[in-house]
Amino acid sequence: MTLEVWGVNPHTYLTKKMTVYIKNMVCNRCKIVVKSIFEKFGLHPTQIELGEIELKENDISVVKEKLILELQSFGFDLLNDRKTQTIEKVKRLIIDLVQNKDSNIEISLSEYLSHELHKEYSSLSNLFSEVEGITIEKYYILQKIEKVKELLVYDELTLSEIAFKLNYSSVAYLSNQFKKVIGLSPSHFKKLKERKRKSLDNL
Repeated sequence: MTLEVWGVNPHTYLTKKMTVYIKNMVCNRCKIVVKSIFEKFGLHPTQIELGEIELKENDISVVKEKLILELQSFGFDLLNDRKTQTIEKVKRLIIDLVQNKDSNIEISLSEYLSHELHKEYSSLSNLFSEVEGITIEKYYILQKIEKVKELLVYDELTLSEIAFKLNYSSVAYLSNQFKKVIGLSPSHFKKLKERKRKSLDNL
């Protein structure tokens, strides 16, 4: 399907690229799905990151409504509001930090976000708390704990190795944080998952 199907001359849209911001992109699989959705409507992604996609076209108004509906059917959405875009950028940076960089940065989280987004951390923090109802630090902790859960289920690393990998100061600190968020110790959580898996294997 091309833009011509929608009554648009595609050549008029190739003079200037545009960036579109997408809500709920959290993994590499999301990139693949979003790319296919845009291509379905005759658009040409040139670069895709978590939370944003760069297009050859400089206008998507003709296909926008149908594009939004298609994105929403997969759990995504277009972001138009600048505040919402900023929040999604914060989330994307934190998810990337946890998933791909093992929370390993030489500066503090506040300095990292401020540097990457070219904004004062206090304004980012206030905006995030106002809209999301939790602090940036809390969101960061939740993402780290999700990663810990994932690594525990994979059962390829010891708790000590997980603590080191995710840049925790100690196993005790990781365990305390995990229990505060999940309500279980890492070892108890792991045992429950193992029991559940064994039960499923017996079906």
